[in-house]
Order: sequence, then C-alpha cells, then structure tokens
Amino acid sequence: MSSNSGIQIPSRLPLLCTDDGVLLPGSTMRISVDTARNMQLVKSRLLKGTSLKSTIIGVIPNTRDPVHDSDELPSLHSIGTAGLAVQVVGSNWPKPHYTLLITGLCRFRVTQLLRERPFPVAEVEQLDKLEQYTEGDQADGELGELSLRFHQAAVQLVGMLDMSVPVVAKLRRLLDSLPRETLPDVLASMIRTSNKEKLQVLDAVDLEERFKKALPLLTRQIEGLKLLQKTRKRRPDDDKRVLAIRKGGVFPGRQFSLDEEAEDEDGDDTAMLEKKVKAAAMPEAALRVCLKELKRLKKMPQSMPEHALTRNYLEMMVELPWSKSTTDCLDIRAARVLLDNDHYAMEKLKRRVLEYLAVRQLKSTLKGPILCFVGPPGVGKTSVGRSIARTLGREFHRIALGGVCDHSDIRGHRRTYVGSMPGRIINGLKTAGVNNPIFLLDEVDKLGKSPDFTDHYLNVPFDLSQVLFIATANTTATIPPALLDRMEVLQVPGYTQEEKVEIAHRHLIPHQLEQHGLTPQQLQIPQDTTKDIISKYTREAGVRSLERKIGAICRAVAVKVAEGHKVSRADLTHYENLRTHMHMLEDSGIASPPEMPIVIDHIALKDILGPPVFEMEVSERLTLPGVAIGLAWTPMGGEIMFVEASRMEGEGQLTLTGQLGDVMKESAHLAISWLRSNAKTYLLTNGSADPLEGTDIHLHFPAGAVTKDGPSAGVTIVTCLASLLSGRLVRSDVAMTGEITLRGLVLPVGGIKDKVLAAHRANLKRVIVPKRNEKDLEEIPAHVRADLDFVFASTLDEVLKAAFDGGFPAAVSHAQVVSKL
Repeated sequence: MSSNSGIQIPSRLPLLCTDDGVLLPGSTMRISVDTARNMQLVKSRLLKGTSLKSTIIGVIPNTRDPVHDSDELPSLHSIGTAGLAVQVVGSNWPKPHYTLLITGLCRFRVTQLLRERPFPVAEVEQLDKLEQYTEGDQADGELGELSLRFHQAAVQLVGMLDMSVPVVAKLRRLLDSLPRETLPDVLASMIRTSNKEKLQVLDAVDLEERFKKALPLLTRQIEGLKLLQKTRKRRPDDDKRVLAIRKGGVFPGRQFSLDEEAEDEDGDDTAMLEKKVKAAAMPEAALRVCLKELKRLKKMPQSMPEHALTRNYLEMMVELPWSKSTTDCLDIRAARVLLDNDHYAMEKLKRRVLEYLAVRQLKSTLKGPILCFVGPPGVGKTSVGRSIARTLGREFHRIALGGVCDHSDIRGHRRTYVGSMPGRIINGLKTAGVNNPIFLLDEVDKLGKSPDFTDHYLNVPFDLSQVLFIATANTTATIPPALLDRMEVLQVPGYTQEEKVEIAHRHLIPHQLEQHGLTPQQLQIPQDTTKDIISKYTREAGVRSLERKIGAICRAVAVKVAEGHKVSRADLTHYENLRTHMHMLEDSGIASPPEMPIVIDHIALKDILGPPVFEMEVSERLTLPGVAIGLAWTPMGGEIMFVEASRMEGEGQLTLTGQLGDVMKESAHLAISWLRSNAKTYLLTNGSADPLEGTDIHLHFPAGAVTKDGPSAGVTIVTCLASLLSGRLVRSDVAMTGEITLRGLVLPVGGIKDKVLAAHRANLKRVIVPKRNEKDLEEIPAHVRADLDFVFASTLDEVLKAAFDGGFPAAVSHAQVVSKL
C-alpha cells in the first residue's frame, strides 16, 4: 500500500452500505452489520483476510429509507470513505450480526460498480491524499483564513468545557497537533449534527468548501452552549454533564459528543433495567450476580463491545420466569375424559398421568418426573405429551433433540465465547413464560437433570424441579445408561388393526376432512375400506402412513367436488337442463357434479392409491421344505421374518447371508450343532452318521439390505434346517421366536407384544413363544389373544412338534430336558 508517491488505497474496494450514520475521514465509528451482503463481506473479506490490505473497505452511506429496504442493491452514493476495520465482534442475539469498529482514512469516488454479489465491489478514485495528514505547508489566502477561523472556533468550543475532564484536555491537545486540513471532518463527526449535514461535509471534496460547510455547524454548537449556560444555574458539574461520550472515537485520538440527551437516555435505560432486576424475584445467588453485572455496566462506556454483551445477559436474566408458574388442574375425572377423547388405547400411559395427578393432590411439592415414552414412530408419543399439558393446564414446549451432538446446544455457551447464547432449556423457559411447563424432549439423546440446573450462559442455578420432562425415543439401546437410569421408561407398543380402524374413524378421517375443506356429507370411508388401506397400503406399528393415505383420498375427492362446484356455479339453469338430458351431457364431454356423498369402495381405493403395496405372501413362500417364519423386533415395531435354507453337494460348510450380526451367526452355528447331535433322534441322518456329510448348507435371511441381529431367531433357524433335512413343510400359519441353547432349551426374549402384533397383522394363526414369556401376553389385547393359538415351548422338541403338521416324531423317546435357568 505504500510507495514513493505516498500512501495509496487499493483501486478496487468492497463496499459496505450502512444506515448507522456517515463515516468521515479521521473519525472512528461503530457500525452494526446484519444484512446479507454486508454479512458476506465481513465473512469473506475481514474474517478470512490475512493482510492489512484486506482490512480496508469502502463505507457508503445508504441514502434510501431502511424501512422500505429490499434485497436489491440501492443506488450508491457517489462519495464514500475508505475505512480501516480495527475490530470485528460477532453475536447471535437477538439475531446474527457483526459490530465493526472502523476508522476513516480518506474520501473516494465510485467510478464503476464491478459486481453486486455476494457483496458489491467497485473501482474507486482516491480523492484525499493521506500524506497531507502529517505533511504539507500552511495554506494562505482565503483557505488560510478559513482554516484559522475554524481552529479558533474549535478552541473556543473546547474552552467552554471542563478542562479537568481528561478527555477534554486530550481533545485540546489534539487541536494543536492535528493538521488543520483534518479539523472539519474530525469536529463534524464529534458535534451534534444530523446525518444530512455530515453527508454535505463528506461531499465537500474541495478543502475550502469543506471549511465553509463545517464552520456554521461549529458556530451553531458554540451558540447552543452559550444559551445553555445562560438559562440554567451554574453548578460545578454543569460542563461535565454537557459532555457525553458517544460510541466510537477520533483518529488518532477519541471521539466525543456534545449531545446531552444520549447520556440521559442511557441512564434511564440502566435505571429501568435495575428496577426490572430487583422486581424479577430471583433467588439470592442470581440476584447477587445480576447486581454485580449491573454495577459493571454503569461504569462501562457504550463503545466497549462488552457493554452490549452484558446488557443482553441482564435482559435475559430479567425475562426468565424465576417465580412465575401456572396452577395445575388436578381434576382426575376431567383428566380421564380429556385423555380418552384425545387418544384411543394407550391405557398404561393414561394410568401413569392419572397417578401423577393423584399424588399431586396429596403432595403439592412433588418434583416433576422425567417420563420416557419408548415406541415405534407414529404411535402418538408426541401428541400424548400435548394432551398431558392440556390436562394439567400447563404451558407446552417441544425441544427436538434429533441430531444434537454438542452439549452446549442444551446447556448453553459460556459468555467468554463470541456469539454465546443460552441453551434450549433456558430458551424454552423464556418462551413458555412460566417455571413449571411441560418439556417434550423429542428423540432424546442426552440430558442430565437436577434441581440446580446451571446453564453455561447464565452461570447461575435455575430450579427445574417443577418442570415435567417428557422424553420420546424409538429405542432405549442408544440412550446413555446414566441418563436412562434417571428416567421412568414407559413402553408404547404398536396398534392392532382394530385399534387403527378406531383411531382412523375417531381422529384421522375427521382431521383430514377438515384440513381439505370437506365434510362427512361429501366423503365417506367405510370401515372395510379402512381395513384395506391398513392391510394393503401400509405396514407400520403407528398410524402416520395411514393418515397420509387418507389425505391422498381426500385430495382426490376434493378435485371432484371442486369440478362439480365450478359447473353448478357457472350456469345453474344450464345445469338443470343437463340433468334432464344426461346423454347430451355425456356427448358434450362436460363433467357432471358427483353425487354426494362420495363413498370410497375397494374399486375407488385402487383408482386413487394404485395397486396394493403389500400382499400377504406367507402361504406362497412356504411351498418348499427349508422355509420358516420368525418374528423380529425393530424400532419401527414388530416384523415377520422369513428364513430360507438350501443344501447342495459339498464339504459340510455353512454359508450365511442376509447382512447378519455376530449374535445371529452364533445362533445359526448353535442350530447346526444341535441338529447334528440329535440327527439320529429325529431321523435326519439319511444313511450317514452326520447329516452334513458331503453336503453344504446355505442359510439366507431375505431383505438383505437390512442389518439383522439378536438371539431370538434361534428357534426359527432350527425349524428351517429341520424342515430342509427332513424334507417336510413347515406349517404356513406358524411364526416363532426364542433363543436356543446347545442343550436344546428355549430361553425368553424381548419385544413379545410387538412381535405378536406383527404375526396378527400377517394373518398367522399360531405363535410359538418361550414358556417364560407367557407373562408378557397380559399386555396383548384380548381380541388378539383370542385370534391366535399360542404354544409355550421350553425345549426345541416342543417347538418342532408345534411347527409341523402331525408333529415331528422322533425315532426313540428321549429324556425331557427342563430349564433350571
């Protein structure tokens, strides 16, 4: 930037358009940046630049009204100020923005706009010579006379102030040390002037004209001070009260303002903030911290970046509901009616909510529990949380924790970081406005809870004991054990087909009719059609896909209804004629209004939703030996799982495919070992001692793109291999689950309710489960238990007898093995 000819600014400058005021050469100004173009300039130029040249930008005053601002680049003012960015401070509150501290260097003229995006860049012509700030001879003639008069007026103005104030004494020394050519810009930026008047000084490229523009402003300020001194009684601190330090500074010194109102307004705001702090009813520890920060704020100049951060912190503290709470509605009968109206089934969840209400009636200081609803997607975990809030009469706030990988997102950022802000818990309390809301932690990942929760931003405890936390999750496997230990887990299983039909006709269909502007007089969906949608177009534990399919039907019907309205509104008389001459209507190709209500049958369902997505393929896939049906649990609910086996000549090797986990692979090896050791007992030898002699076995689990693991497929693998080696077909209406041991015992497994519901959805008739899982059937609806034939097996011998028609006879009787685990 320096050369023999003097200091030069770059010929191309990025332009910063500002509404904050007019930056003059020789002054320092604080500019807030929040528009897209200006934000991009700061990020790309100031934050990433490594040279001094990258910190020089062009500051252009925005002459357009900011209220009517738009995304388009405004017409640029022809004269601007090249500035040196001394400081950049970022913040995210109340919205993302940067605060720049910029020192004006010299004027420039925009000769050509090179680009507008992502931020404007222009070809510029330097108008002021920077070396004249430190060099140059004294001017003579009219310019010299103007310069002298201006300097004398400036000295007179400073002389009217209290010289005991250090900044005033420093300003007096600057008047003698600064070149006279810089005084118009420096003084015009200090005294009380409008942006329009500063703009006139900026546009005065000629030095003589600049003195002429600035001198009346200085004279007006002197006259105002004289009048002020005459109209008020003089006190020792009068002149001090006249002087007010404004944001920014003077190059190379500091910048001052003679605006008395600025200090008064700031003092009023601070006093108001102090009243709010004392009226917030904070705990003693929080109040001490706030008063300490308030004391620091009073001593802090507004020009300091920490001033805004401290003020934001105090405003956040006074806005928190330290003592505000809602009164709980503890009417158990009304709560039971409300929960039954909002949700069908879910008896366990409803019972737990009523228990909480009952205990609250007996003990008002009960701490809010952390309930964790665990179940497949779409079963209503989130909506139950909203219903609980309505039942208690509390505020409801949902916090989505999916994808959160930083604990600072929950507990806040420490104020030592740029752009620090409170965490989601504290922000949620501020939004709710009370200290006892219901927080729904959707897709809970991690959250510790104690009565003295401390947000990193606040750095003071906040009592969360009255907050009722409700967390939701699809599985507990990925929840940290320390967090899981603190929560009360309530399992939310999938719905049966009958429950889905009831939910659809009580809640989903009326909701979708309302959302699409239809009425029951225009659209009717019979229960048989709803059953077809559930069995042929959705396969899920919840009702989310079912609601989407109902929405698709409503949209198709809405088109028909809208077309009919268009014809009838166009010409009612013509429509009556069309009704009497229907053949003429058909020949003309005009659509007649549909007859109401439109009833959706299986033919209309296929026209709207297309061919069925899911077909019951159970019987078709069990037409050959070596196929069995197992039951699996997934975070989406229970599923049926086919296991296929084939044999070929080989060396007795076992091949496993279907993306299996280690536990499932071990189950397959266990099944092979048990069958080989019991081959003679079940006539599986085929003339040799080892059924695998000269034979390779290939065991496959379809849906190869899905990872599978767990021990519950053990009995299914044994049944599949027994079918293959014996040549007998497994019953096509049987599904099974259970872990096996090397001695032939069947051990209990989890997820029984979801697995049984999956078998019921697939129209299977018999389900084989471990004997020790018999107690888990109590959670299954009575009508489902009545439709299924349960076989409780404690050994593999009982499993094989139940899986094949006519049993699976053994060659010799063998001792019964009884589990003592």
